[in-house]
Amino acid sequence: MAGSACAEPRRERIGGILHCGRLTRIGVMHVPDRPGVAAEVFGTLGERGINTPFIVQSIELQGFTNIIICVSSSDADAALAALQGLQPTLNAAAYTQETGMALVSIFGPDFRERPGIAGIAFGALAKKKINILAISTSISTISCLLRHEDLAGARQALEDAFALP
Repeated sequence: MAGSACAEPRRERIGGILHCGRLTRIGVMHVPDRPGVAAEVFGTLGERGINTPFIVQSIELQGFTNIIICVSSSDADAALAALQGLQPTLNAAAYTQETGMALVSIFGPDFRERPGIAGIAFGALAKKKINILAISTSISTISCLLRHEDLAGARQALEDAFALP
């Protein structure tokens, strides 16, 4: 009983942490929303052999869509040129590009059945003053886009917050 007062709180178990640096964020901004926009964007990138390890699409209140992706910095110029080549059909208001990005992700089984995992992850990053630039999730993964200089701190924050195998 005496030892329980010093016991560390139970940490949620996850499968692991993934990370990827040397990324460039590209935005295809304010595109009139219609069927086929994502197919055009990702079909074009795929035809050129450009991988997109991070994708977020959101719809604005006015019915326009924004697509934010990350690509390897070595593919950034080719990706941006390919996307700008779609301008006659996309009719995007702007294309953005920012280097120095990174991804940190946690993964594990049954995230969809375990409320609170995202809150723990985001809280751990907030405590370290790490700004999340974008978030993407799946059934078993939570990925955060952040600045490359924050990657080591983000990994450590997540390692401290979760129980790892």
